[in-house]
Amino acid sequence: MTTTTPAPFGRLMTAMITPMTPDGAVDYDGAARLAAYLVDDMRNEGLVVNGTTGEAPTTTDEEKARLVKVVREAVGDRATVVAGVGTNVTAHSVELARQAEKAGAHGLLVVTPYYNKPAQDALRAHFITIADATRLPTLIYDIPSRTGTAVATETLIRLGEHRRIVGVKDAKGDLAATSQVLSRSGLAYYSGDDPMNLPLWSIGAVGCVSVTGHVVGDRIHAMLEAFTAGRNAEAAQLHRSMLPVNVGLFRNQAAVMTKAAMDLLGLPGGGVRGPLLPASAAERRTLREDLTAGGVKLPTNGADE
Repeated sequence: MTTTTPAPFGRLMTAMITPMTPDGAVDYDGAARLAAYLVDDMRNEGLVVNGTTGEAPTTTDEEKARLVKVVREAVGDRATVVAGVGTNVTAHSVELARQAEKAGAHGLLVVTPYYNKPAQDALRAHFITIADATRLPTLIYDIPSRTGTAVATETLIRLGEHRRIVGVKDAKGDLAATSQVLSRSGLAYYSGDDPMNLPLWSIGAVGCVSVTGHVVGDRIHAMLEAFTAGRNAEAAQLHRSMLPVNVGLFRNQAAVMTKAAMDLLGLPGGGVRGPLLPASAAERRTLREDLTAGGVKLPTNGADE
């Protein structure tokens, strides 16, 4: 794999949930089956494991390492596997990065340290220390609504000078700032917010790291193909067709609602770990309505019928 391609990890990636058994253990067999489904049926070119949607704050380091191995084995050479290793402790993130490399990850996703609210020079030092710890290409995850700190434009441009920092998962919601970074660096941008996929592609992003890719990945792929071919009206129509799904999977925390969606579809999902709670019966009924409105075909014998 090369890091010099426009989309270093493929264009369409899904941030995978971590399937769990009824007793709260990680369902590794389920993770393997889900990974294969996302690649073979939902047309994902890459998968992110151990991200926020994968409940990384509540899984152990040992579980994270095994998940990387299991997903990598399940998808083989059909997709890249990017491991989330970001924490708010630089030394721990370095340990997770080295562990992910040993487990076979193709790349790293490093979120801005949360709660600590480091200054920009501290952010830069944090990201560079992690990038220097392995030989893997790295994505910066910029999501100030979750972390409390945005990665400033000038910081991103400077980080783009590092040979292993190859891109950004952008959930900042600031197209003007993103345009500045795109115009002044070689960083590959991935949309990290599904409703912003098409707008970000229009200003130069190379792909997306999706949550809705769990259920409409094939349609996101079609939207990307239409946009790339210049069929803009078709791309816009596909974008609008998925809006109810974008709403439905984010009425509660994405891991909660995506696992409920997987259950409705008969795919591996399971429960969530505290402090999250599973979707309520009312939430599941509303989710069924959202997914149906978004053109997702659901089995008619589901538990919420």
